[in-house]
Amino acid sequence: MATEQILTIRRPDDWHVHLRDGAILAGVTPYTARQFARAIVMPNLSPPVTTVDAARAYRDRVLTAVPKGIDFTPLMTCYLTDSTDPEDVARGFDEGVFTASKLYPAHATTGSAHGVTDIANIVPVLERMAEIGMPLLVHGEVTDHDIDIFDREAVFIERTLAPLVARLPELKVVFEHITTRQAVEFVESAGDRVGATITPQHLHINRNAMLVGGIRPHAYCLPVAKREEHRLALRKAATSGSPKYFLGTDSAPHAVSAKESACGCAGIFNAPFALESYATVFDEESALDRLEAFASENGPNFYGLPLNRGTVTLERCDVEVPATVDANGTPIVPFHGGTKIGWKLRA
Repeated sequence: MATEQILTIRRPDDWHVHLRDGAILAGVTPYTARQFARAIVMPNLSPPVTTVDAARAYRDRVLTAVPKGIDFTPLMTCYLTDSTDPEDVARGFDEGVFTASKLYPAHATTGSAHGVTDIANIVPVLERMAEIGMPLLVHGEVTDHDIDIFDREAVFIERTLAPLVARLPELKVVFEHITTRQAVEFVESAGDRVGATITPQHLHINRNAMLVGGIRPHAYCLPVAKREEHRLALRKAATSGSPKYFLGTDSAPHAVSAKESACGCAGIFNAPFALESYATVFDEESALDRLEAFASENGPNFYGLPLNRGTVTLERCDVEVPATVDANGTPIVPFHGGTKIGWKLRA
């Protein structure tokens, strides 16, 4: 339901989030749980979540961090390595512990040191996943030092993703946090077993946000924001109504000191105002009537999961986003920090 000032939609899900562990886990999980019914939780901890037992234990820790009275389901993922056993992955999926497996090219992003060095090393795992209908979640960037960081997603499509989809057309693939026009074109041309998540930051900012007027570390994430033509292609895709695209925040909390350093961490913490951030984009694109599908329907339909029954309501109004938030003792700068955003999620 939408009026000029009020928008009520089916309760959404976040199909890509970093909740970390320990004290920060307790500090950031409530932001996600207050607006999303479910979330695909990333496994790039230290050590990474590579086994069924580790995933069970991590799920329990996440649930402990959910505030009482809030219904929230963490969906766990298996961190793929060169030595992942196909049958362990299949067992975790069959037992309802793993919802999907995550492909991190080694050294592509935060916590990916144990990732896959060559996709040929995990072909048996991917073939088994295709057999059982288990989705593969892909961080789509090459890591070659001679490839410009702004080109790494496009090169990954050409070298790795397109050949993989051609080889295993029955494999469900989520191309996560896409950032380029080339990614949109690939997803559009692929079959219905290929979908993509889009973050709020890549809908709002281009690379100027990091570089104009000085280095802006809180606008730095991986994949890095690209040129304006790519941001516009993403906005068109997200608001198009296509079932191939769905909400995935890639919310990635880092302490202020870890971002504002000589070698700052990649990641944008957008969880505190994630749904409001997306609503602002859809409003600007005159597509509020398509937000519910993007946020609440396309993801569950792709994963083969039921739609949520509850609703959330957003109100059009100016909201001051705090410059920092306290995540259980760790100060973190949220996305849109220190500015106003045009929508508010009602309690």
